[in-house]
Amino acid sequence: MDPSGQFDMKQLLEAAQQMQSQLMTAQQELADAEVEGSAGNGLVKVVVNGQGELVDITVDPAAIDPEDPGESAQTIADLVLAAVRDAYEAASDLQHEKMGPLASGLGEGEAGMPGFPGLPGLGPPGDPAAGQ
Repeated sequence: MDPSGQFDMKQLLEAAQQMQSQLMTAQQELADAEVEGSAGNGLVKVVVNGQGELVDITVDPAAIDPEDPGESAQTIADLVLAAVRDAYEAASDLQHEKMGPLASGLGEGEAGMPGFPGLPGLGPPGDPAAGQ
């Protein structure tokens, strides 16, 4: 706010543009990042990007028992599922790492507009702090 108690729209717009730029940078970093998940002591490995898209699956030939292909198929399916879950958890951790600081800037402010603490009168409709 400026000294007269009015909003400095230029400052508000600059802050919004800066946050948008940081968000776009974080999203690009996530798109470019890859994380690995594994199961069965590395018999199955999967790679997902930071946006959670499955990129690669590798199955070690040692996971295949030629004597029992049916059991091998079920074991491999279970290992792939576990490795994918492991990779998605790593991708989720990466997303929180990259996006967390930005999300905290969007949290509910004190008696004001979400993400803009201390700006009274801009809370949600019906909020006593919003003066409505």
